[in-house]
Amino acid sequence: MATSALAIATAKPLTHRFSNSKHTSSPSFSCSCSSSTPLPPPNEPKFSFNSKPVAKQCVFNVGVGLLAASLLACSPLEADATRIEYFATVGEPQCELNYAKSGLGYCDVIVGSGVEAPRGELVNIHYTARFADGIVFDSSYKRARPLTMRIGLGKVIKGLDQGILGGEGVPSMLVGGKRRLQIPPNLAYGPEPAGCFSGDCNIPANATLLYDINFVGIYSGNAK
Repeated sequence: MATSALAIATAKPLTHRFSNSKHTSSPSFSCSCSSSTPLPPPNEPKFSFNSKPVAKQCVFNVGVGLLAASLLACSPLEADATRIEYFATVGEPQCELNYAKSGLGYCDVIVGSGVEAPRGELVNIHYTARFADGIVFDSSYKRARPLTMRIGLGKVIKGLDQGILGGEGVPSMLVGGKRRLQIPPNLAYGPEPAGCFSGDCNIPANATLLYDINFVGIYSGNAK
């Protein structure tokens, strides 16, 4: 009958038996221990320990335990990453869009309580960018840090400049505010595809883009 690893690991201490034979002056010696191998007769003392399979089994058990512990240790990081991914792919609450003469659609989900976006200064924003069908193609949340960009000097697409800085009937965003923008192709990337690498382009030509903007604050490194 096979012996379990637990039984091997908790085997009883060795016991000594002395045989009551006729030759009492020279008693025979034998060892009794848990083993799957039958013990030899008393007159043929023999020691047998199958230590190698036991050692291999113990090493295997320890390895499995360490692997399980490492998986548990990694789970909080994976959970954080999942939350970031989820935040990036779930839209802000719906709001009714207003339209400027330029064709830019905008509406405030939350009106901020801070200062206005200053022209020509660096600002920090979180954003999620989608195509018109709702598919996310870019997001600062996936990188777990806001984007720092210079506003009002043509460093970004026209729709973002106007949508954050304001103008032509669009009010300037305030720090702490959240705004949804619908940016037509003429205020985005126009007839040319964008975000191209090795022939593959992330944004097709004449794409209408949807942005959820969270105005985090003014960049602290701006020159005074």
